[in-house]
Amino acid sequence: MPTISWLRKEFHYGYDSGNILSLFPSSVRRKEEKRIGGSYRKVFRQAILPYIKSDSKVLELGPGKGSWSRAILDKVTGGSLHTLDFQDVSVWLKPNTYSSRLICHQIEGNLYPMLEDNSFDFFWSMGVLCHNNLEHIEEILANSIAKLKPGAYSAHQYSDWKKLDIYGWDRGAIPTDFKEKPDADIWWPRNNQDAMKQISERAGWRVVQSDLNLLGRDSIILLQKP
Repeated sequence: MPTISWLRKEFHYGYDSGNILSLFPSSVRRKEEKRIGGSYRKVFRQAILPYIKSDSKVLELGPGKGSWSRAILDKVTGGSLHTLDFQDVSVWLKPNTYSSRLICHQIEGNLYPMLEDNSFDFFWSMGVLCHNNLEHIEEILANSIAKLKPGAYSAHQYSDWKKLDIYGWDRGAIPTDFKEKPDADIWWPRNNQDAMKQISERAGWRVVQSDLNLLGRDSIILLQKP
């Protein structure tokens, strides 16, 4: 299982998928979409857009250099986006250019005391839970639910080993020798839809859909705060 120190070191450069809404994807985005078996544009339109409004207050975990952040900010023109990351992402996202609509929080762990309870309309992450084991994912979900308004939604991409077996490990660019190693020694820990449903419910969420069926390699879970 990657530690916080590992995550901070591994992603120090700031992950960047380019413009996820462009009709003409960059070479980086095309390569990523080929690996995951899906379209970022379609993910945004079906996993995010239906659950936000122009005045929504959105929470994003692990924004990197802000590929998804910029797309969200383009839609919440009268709202705001708060990001959570182990890195100081403000150097990449430049919140000063968004007139107080973008607030970047640098965190040390999976506790979020700086966030107001019952204040967010939507919680999103991409490329984050897939690097966390079930224990840490449950911790993230349990500690974030209080921050959302009752009835608010949350959507997260995560690793799904059952789908990966069907999709193909080489095709998905996940090392096949991970199958023989414990989660502590790999960066793509074991997970599947049944496990995600169980830990999400234990954390207090209502599982709307364990997988939105937008990606071939991975799953995206849709949750709602009761």
